[in-house]
Amino acid sequence: MATWNSRGLRGSTLEELINRTNEKYRENGLALIQKIPTPITPIKIDKDERHITLAYFDQKSTVDYIGAVQGLPVCFDAKECAVDTFSLANIHDHQVSFMDAFEKQGGIAFFLIFYSHRNAFYYLPLAHLKYFWDRAKEGGRKSFRYEELNPEYFLPRKNGILVPYLDMLQKDLDDRAD
Repeated sequence: MATWNSRGLRGSTLEELINRTNEKYRENGLALIQKIPTPITPIKIDKDERHITLAYFDQKSTVDYIGAVQGLPVCFDAKECAVDTFSLANIHDHQVSFMDAFEKQGGIAFFLIFYSHRNAFYYLPLAHLKYFWDRAKEGGRKSFRYEELNPEYFLPRKNGILVPYLDMLQKDLDDRAD
C-alpha cells in the first residue's frame, strides 16, 4: 500500500497552474476539464495545523485530469521534473493501461511535463510515451532525456493562459490525421 507524506506536495504548484488554466478554458467555453482527486485514508493529522501529515492511498489513481475539449474526451496526467532525465518510474502500468483504453474509446490521452529547472512545459502524446515505455520494457533505458523530445510539442508562452496545452492538443490531433 502506498503512503503519502509532505513530499507528495511537490507537484502542487504545477497542479495550481493547470487548475487556473482549466478555469480560463471553461470561462471561455473552450474546455471542461476536472481535477480527479486521489482518495486517501488519513493516518496522522497535525491537530495544531489541521492538516494530514501521513495517509494511505485507498486505490491506484489513473489520471490527474479528465473532461472534454469541444466535445472530444480528454484525459491527462501532470508530472514535474527537476532534471533533464525523466524517469519512467514516475508513470505506472495502470495509468498507461487506462490511457490506452481511453484512446481506444475515441478519447485523447497525454502527459503534461513541467521541466521546473528550465521553466518549460511539454505536451507528451500517449503514442510518444509508449515509444519510451516499450523501449524500457524491451530492456532499454528506463527514462527519456530532454533532448529526445520532439521540440514541436513544447508549450508556447501565451498571455493570459498559464499552461496553454490546447494548441498542442490540436497539433496532436493534426499529427494523428496525417
